[in-house]
Amino acid sequence: MSGVKKVVLAYSGGLDTSIILKWLRDQYDCEVVTFTADIGQGEELEPARAKAKAMGVKEIYIEDLREEFVRDYVFPMFRANTVYEGEYLLGTSIARPLIAKRLVEIAAKTGADAVSHGATGKGNDQVRFELGAYALNPNIRIIAPWREWDLLSREKLIAYADEHGIPVEQKKRDGGSPYSMDANLLHISYEGNELEDPWAEPNEEMWRWTVSPEQAPDEPTYIEISFEKGDAVAIDGDPMSPATLLETLNKLGGANGIGRDDLVENRYVGMKSRGCYETPGGAILLKAHRAMESLTLDREAAHLKDELMPKYAAAIYNGYWWSPEREMMQAAIDYTQQVVNGVVRLKLYKGSVTVVGRKSESHSLFDESIATFEDDAGAYNQKDAEGFIRLNALRLRVGARRKG
Repeated sequence: MSGVKKVVLAYSGGLDTSIILKWLRDQYDCEVVTFTADIGQGEELEPARAKAKAMGVKEIYIEDLREEFVRDYVFPMFRANTVYEGEYLLGTSIARPLIAKRLVEIAAKTGADAVSHGATGKGNDQVRFELGAYALNPNIRIIAPWREWDLLSREKLIAYADEHGIPVEQKKRDGGSPYSMDANLLHISYEGNELEDPWAEPNEEMWRWTVSPEQAPDEPTYIEISFEKGDAVAIDGDPMSPATLLETLNKLGGANGIGRDDLVENRYVGMKSRGCYETPGGAILLKAHRAMESLTLDREAAHLKDELMPKYAAAIYNGYWWSPEREMMQAAIDYTQQVVNGVVRLKLYKGSVTVVGRKSESHSLFDESIATFEDDAGAYNQKDAEGFIRLNALRLRVGARRKG
């Protein structure tokens, strides 16, 4: 079909992508190259290599992208204090541009005609993968099997696997998770099963990274996070790589019941979707970064950042990481981060993150001699406030007279 000779498939080794591998060969009579990214999902990836080999794949790419993922995608996003619709820390969204980039790069390296993914026609991921791929290679061909085939249920997929002898783990038969899950170093997401009812409370057994706040330790955990140019670089004075730092925060947050979220979000394709998320390290990092900015950023620069953030968040959620508008906003955001240097002290306790201290030796804008409630020795003339208030009240007074 359509002259496709070679396709690079984003491959996990699970049910969907194992079937897609076979389906691509049958439908397009093409060679399939598999690409599996390690972005911290916490699973052994060598089984994916073994499965691909068993299915006759000759070119298999399994890559450790954890440091690149956190350094070049997660950290830039957190410089903006990014939250989608007030709650979602974009754990799935931010991983997609990196995967799309590697798909396109591997396609160029291997001489492939197309790339393929296992995202469904109902979700956001199809948009994110494909917008990213087109932004990086406008001539790339993309094959999305879920928009072409008739295998539109789990039962049909399993039947197809059985018919064609495809070795897959079948969740209903092996006692695995009943949820649709996505995991990386930033989060785990859960969808499906009882979560399709927005009124139903999630089962406690669902959560994997975090203890319930009720079961968290009775004594708080105190930590200090050091920042350089807006990025976290150390915990309790111990320098760490980006991936190691986020992994450490995940463990600390998970042990204290931090980072659970249950929300209904607006997908880009138009529908509402209910999902649950665990983002322990991200929840800590967001709180710490905002605290560091509160001490070091100029008021108007900070407020302008806050105004940009919803647009920046929507750009990531909707798949526009590689767009000119996201890059423009990133340049402005990164400019502000040159002064975001210092240390934040936090208390982790039964699901909560509380800032209990912040300091910056070189870039603090907090002046105790001006802010003090004691005698400021003339550092601030309180009489100046009268003229300031009267000038700012002028339009209000004029308007009040007109009403009268």
